[in-house]
Amino acid sequence: MEFKEKFVKKYASLTDIDSFLEFSLKNIRKSIRVNTLKISVNELKKRLKDYKLTQIPWCKEGFFVEGPRTDLGNLKEHQLGYFYIQEAASMIPPIVLDPKPGEIVLDACAAPGSKTTQMAALMQNRGVIIANDIKPDRLTALSTNLQRCGVSNAILTKSWAETIQLNFDKILLDAPCSGTGTIRKSLKTIKIWNPNMYRKLSGVQKKLICHCFDLLKRGGIMVYSTCSISPEENEEVVNFLLENYNDARLERINLNIKKSKAVIDNNGKKLSKEVEKCLRIWPQDNDTSGFFVAKIKKL
Repeated sequence: MEFKEKFVKKYASLTDIDSFLEFSLKNIRKSIRVNTLKISVNELKKRLKDYKLTQIPWCKEGFFVEGPRTDLGNLKEHQLGYFYIQEAASMIPPIVLDPKPGEIVLDACAAPGSKTTQMAALMQNRGVIIANDIKPDRLTALSTNLQRCGVSNAILTKSWAETIQLNFDKILLDAPCSGTGTIRKSLKTIKIWNPNMYRKLSGVQKKLICHCFDLLKRGGIMVYSTCSISPEENEEVVNFLLENYNDARLERINLNIKKSKAVIDNNGKKLSKEVEKCLRIWPQDNDTSGFFVAKIKKL
């Protein structure tokens, strides 16, 4: 698989390009998250005794899995909803958001439901999650996963996130993105990449982050995340929010994870130093997908 010259040039200035390209082409490690709505971590470990489960440092319910079968989705325990097959870096945003039982939470772009089910478990099925998406086929997958995992505190809505008009204690905006952090999951990402794709995506992301911030209660927390490693979809979007809202404050993210410096100078475009509080993860940092997470408080 060859990377486009402009792709390599773009990211060579931001990271160790050889390491990034090497890890982007490696098979990704299998990982699962125990669904504590249905089973405890110890009970699932007993059921999967033939598998080697290695703790994911930043998620106490998450494990890298090695064993006799790689088709984990066909295991009885998966079908019963005892675990969710979820990429390790994808578990970070709900942990950072930390939704509590009884809170009213928005999952603005929820399908297929990995983070929704994770938040429901953190909330012990108490409180309310508005799980929103726009595409009917994605809502079908979301509904199936919520039912399989025994989630009872979620309300599904089919809407453009910009049209939602409620107030929330916490909001997860796992925004639609280019997916350049997930090349190792789908090589198609390399083929469709072009240097202009960020323009449209960043425009959508800026609208979404501003509207979701408007829905946040005073003192509330919003987590903005993407599986992209593009500054235009990440640091620049968060910087746009800070420039337009005086009551938006970034908070530091403290996790047991190796991270890289956030980008505050993208091709000569200077961003606020506050953006350094964001979590930027390249695939080579922890042998996962690439991911970006920002924790934002409304004053």
